[in-house]
Amino acid sequence: MSSDSGYAYAKASWIIGKSFLGKRLPLLSGLHTLYELDRLVFPEHRKELPGRELLVDMERRIIERAVRQILSIVNAFTEPPKLLVRMIKGFEYSDLKECLAHIINGTEKPVISDIGRFKTVRFENYPDVVSMIKKTEFEFLLSDDLKNIKQGMNASNSVWSSVDLTAIETKLDFRFYQGLIESLNQLSDDDREVASRLIFDEISLRNCVWALRLRTYYQKSEIETAKHLMDFKLHKNFYQKRASVATDALISLDLPLDVRLPWQGWKWERFLNSEEAASQQTAVHWMVDPRFFQNAATQYLHHLAFHNFHTLPMSVSAIYCFIKLKQFEEDILTSVAEGLALGMDSSAVFKLLIHAEVN
Repeated sequence: MSSDSGYAYAKASWIIGKSFLGKRLPLLSGLHTLYELDRLVFPEHRKELPGRELLVDMERRIIERAVRQILSIVNAFTEPPKLLVRMIKGFEYSDLKECLAHIINGTEKPVISDIGRFKTVRFENYPDVVSMIKKTEFEFLLSDDLKNIKQGMNASNSVWSSVDLTAIETKLDFRFYQGLIESLNQLSDDDREVASRLIFDEISLRNCVWALRLRTYYQKSEIETAKHLMDFKLHKNFYQKRASVATDALISLDLPLDVRLPWQGWKWERFLNSEEAASQQTAVHWMVDPRFFQNAATQYLHHLAFHNFHTLPMSVSAIYCFIKLKQFEEDILTSVAEGLALGMDSSAVFKLLIHAEVN
């Protein structure tokens, strides 16, 4: 394992050095067109396409390169650790959620990540969900939220209108993170301490984002919102010895969405939009901005992964951080591409995505 980890870390370090992260992130600012971004990110690519086609093609290449680089590192292990395999499976979880959303909305199949030998879902059978997930770990959905969906059923069938996508996403997220937490048992104490902090903070922040979104955008009650929060029983030696990763989100349910003062002292308060920013932009009274919070939380997790990538070199947790960093880069690049396609310049996109100092 040690020789595998050493080689994987050396290769991952080289990839990170060439990625648009850390000191290279500002290179993405000041761009005005998709063609500029394409030349910067893919200098070897010389295929000229119209704007919309270029966006779709570029997003596909961004995703493919990120997945390819991550796979090249994980496959460097003779027997990849469960934590890293679970992270690879995360692409399949995300793609399945995307496919379900596209089916419900009646749109074509989204870009699917090719995870090679780790693949289990038969995405080539889209939109036949039964054929896609039968005899996989996702088959439980066919006797649960998708019990009325039959094999070969067309996406235009009215049955799809009754499917609760939010409930499915909550269950899939729970199963993914449950597997991620269970995989920590395989790690050394030092490795587990590094990886668990990122995982637990990510779950806590994911719960908080869901709580803010459901209360703000869908006017869900505190009781309804709590049903969508993930809770895990954690081992006593895990990060901060916390009893529940849902605690911070549950506390937020009792805080008003339109008054800033009561939020003072809340653990993730620093990721909330400020009253000063609200007063400068509009005369409307302050309201919680879930998107602002999510972007700030993502930025915090990025900084945490970047720092811990170097904390324990040649370790499994360092490769876990590498995967998180490549996922962050993928999100940034696709967001900048979409912003440029809408006529924004990349500096304006950065202002929306990276707007808070986080520690």
